Formats: sequence, C-alpha cells, structure tokens
Amino acid sequence: MAALLSQKYKTRFLCVRRFQNKIKESVYSLIKAQIENFGFCGFDVQAANIFHENGSDFAFYGIERNVDEIKSFEGADILWIEEAHNLTKDQWDILEPTIRKEGSEIWISFNPKLISDFVYKRFILSPPPSTRVRLINYPENPFISKTMLDAIEAKKAEDYEEYEHIYLGVPRSNDESAIIKRSWVEAAIDAHIALGLDMSGARIVGYDVADSGDDKNATVVFNGSIAVGVDEWKAGEDELEKSAIRAWSQVDGGLLVYDSIGVGAHVGSTLKSKGCKSFVKFNAAGAVVRPDSFYAPAIKNKAKFDNLKAQAWQDVADRLRNTYNAVRKGMKFNPDELISISSELPNIERLKDELTLPHKSTSKRGLDIVESKDDIKKRGFKSPNIADAFIMGAVPHLVGKPKSLGFTKVF
Repeated sequence: MAALLSQKYKTRFLCVRRFQNKIKESVYSLIKAQIENFGFCGFDVQAANIFHENGSDFAFYGIERNVDEIKSFEGADILWIEEAHNLTKDQWDILEPTIRKEGSEIWISFNPKLISDFVYKRFILSPPPSTRVRLINYPENPFISKTMLDAIEAKKAEDYEEYEHIYLGVPRSNDESAIIKRSWVEAAIDAHIALGLDMSGARIVGYDVADSGDDKNATVVFNGSIAVGVDEWKAGEDELEKSAIRAWSQVDGGLLVYDSIGVGAHVGSTLKSKGCKSFVKFNAAGAVVRPDSFYAPAIKNKAKFDNLKAQAWQDVADRLRNTYNAVRKGMKFNPDELISISSELPNIERLKDELTLPHKSTSKRGLDIVESKDDIKKRGFKSPNIADAFIMGAVPHLVGKPKSLGFTKVF
C-alpha cells in the first residue's frame, strides 16, 4: 500500500521503529521487495532512501538514536511506526507532533506482546477519535503454505494459550521476566471481599521519596494486608519538609515506612524535629532480614537475596501469588499470607502497571536483585514510585516497628 500510494501520489513517508541499527532492520527491504514484486515504475531505490520521480520519498529512522532528526522532520504525509509494541508513551509524545499536515496519517503496525504495553492500551483498548483498528491473522492469508498451517495446528493442540498469542494476536497478561505477574495483581483486587476474609490490621503507610527532576513522591496506605489508599505528588527539593509532613499526615496512629536512600535520608530527622515518633526507615540496599532463616528448603535468605529490596519485592510477589491461587484456584492460606487491593484506589491501573514492571535480575554475587531504576528507564519507563511505596507499606514485618508503639525491631 505504501509503494502503491507513493507511485500514484506525491507522498512523503517517515518510517520509524524504536530500535534500528541498520537500514535492513527497517521496512526499507519490505518496500523495496514490493516495488519489484508488483513492477512499480519510476522509483529510485538508493542505499538508505527510496524516491519516486513524482516527488514521493521514504525516510527511515530508529527512534532511540534519532530523536532530534525526527522532531525536525518536515512535511510528512504518513508516519509509519513498525513493530510498535516497543513504543513508549514518551516516544509517542515526540512522534505525534511530527504529523502536522492537513490530512496526514499515522500507521501503527505491531504484533501484540503484553496487555500492559503502551501501544496496546492506547490504540486497542482505548483508541482515540479517528482511529481505525484492524486485526489481521493467518486465516485471511490466501498464500499461507500447508507446512505453516500444519505447524499452527500443532501449536494449537500443544498449547492453546501460546497459539492464541503467536497466531491470533492475543496479548499476554504476564511478562515472564517480571518479579510480579499481572494476573496475580488482577486477582488481588478486592480479594478480601472475594475470599470473605478479615485481612485488616495495623495502619501502615509506605512512602517513596522523589529523587529529583520529574520523579514524584508517592504513598500507599495499608489496613493490615489491604491496600486502601494511594497518593502521589510533585514537589521540589526545597519542599522536602513539606512532603515529609504530607506523608506523615496519612499515618493516623499507624506507622510510616520511608525510603531512606538519597534525599529520603532527611525524612527521619524532619519528622523527629516535629515530634513524630511512629516511623522507620527502609534501606533498599540494606542487609537481608533474618539471613539464616530458610526462604525455601535448603535455601537461606542470605543465599537468595542480595539486599532488603530484593527480599521485600519477593515477599510481596509470593503473597500476591498466594492470593491468585486462593481466588482463582480455591487454595487455602492464612490472611497474613495474602494481599488485597481495594478497587476504590485512585491510580489503580498505574499501580498494576508499576507492580508488574521491574524484572528479575542477578547481582555479581549470584543473588537476587530487583532491576534498577536506571535500567527500567533504559527500557523506556518511568520510575515505579507508587509500586515502591506499595512494597514498603506491605512489609512492616521486614523493617520492624519503633519502640514508641510498644514493639522492638524484628532483626
């Protein structure tokens, strides 16, 4: 269609994909092949560009390495984003303004990967006005070989869910690299109601302190094992005290667990100066709690986790998996082995996305760690502030309670 349009009408194509190190990784080869296949005339196919004698032209860019060139690209009639499942919201915000001409279009083509991917959520689940969506699958392909059909039928019989994903374009709910699976989080929504269990308890507030720049402060409030509140706000480095007080205002007789690394180091002294007592620090890089206890048979905590953050994320992952098994499969667990998330939470979709964002990783010592915020940003995602606050609020048993509440540290 692109080759046909450019032959019939003067059309300027901007063809992009997120990662493109070589021209052969773009749709260049595909367009070139179709020009030859259909015998289209008037084209000048060069090493890195394609032109037509009527003034049509094709330009090919990788988004990651050519942001400035794409921003300044003028006169595009059609922006074609190939393999768009990798696209992030920030990249979309850069690309969309390049289409400024009256009547211009954006073509987005991709194989759905995860239901949480930006492109799938933005253009399939909630398509904006003037969007046309077309699902194209192998049954419509008149040229498909019997060999391929046999392979498809074999996959269908072997693993129907995998068949749906590969050949019918059904996105996966779970990212297998993630510490926490999306299906576990989905099952936890109002799990205390679904299971008829009393999961209430002490009021705990997890507080993730904004690092700098575009980062935001976030708190998540727990009533025992039930997440019942979320707050997120932007504040400058000159408003650290104000943010600490805002977080503390949500404690209401409970306990504040705060991120003590970096700018968060001030929170304790700030609250102490205000006469507040019920708070404890969460040092993500700190030592593992109860190192000689067994996480699993023959595996001690100190032989599995590199730091407290890894231990805390795994603790929450295990309890959310238990919740999934309880809600979906009827398995029995004690309430303190589960986690429920109130459906009335604001930003609940953001929470789902963020909890399932960090990948499993391994330290140089071969121990479990959580993917760093820098590595998450390299994948095109923002810091999971709400999720970090959720983790801290969910693990008071890993940080202990201050003596002012009548408790002592658990380690």
